[in-house]
Amino acid sequence: MEVKIGVQNAPREINIESEQSAEEIEQAVSAALSGAAKLLSLTDDRGRKILVPADRLAYVEIGEPTKHKVGFGTL
Repeated sequence: MEVKIGVQNAPREINIESEQSAEEIEQAVSAALSGAAKLLSLTDDRGRKILVPADRLAYVEIGEPTKHKVGFGTL
């Protein structure tokens, strides 16, 4: 899954590729926003852990990674 995380007062968003399902990511975001956890914790496809304070989340966008077209053929 491709995940984009907007953080308040940060000029850039955080982009990660994760092997977690959309449901797992959504549950982690919901838990962080409900106060059950103070941090949003996600793991990327390389095994690195990303921690974002829940009170600083602006938005989380979850979607399939885009496939880039390569070549000179017609679109």
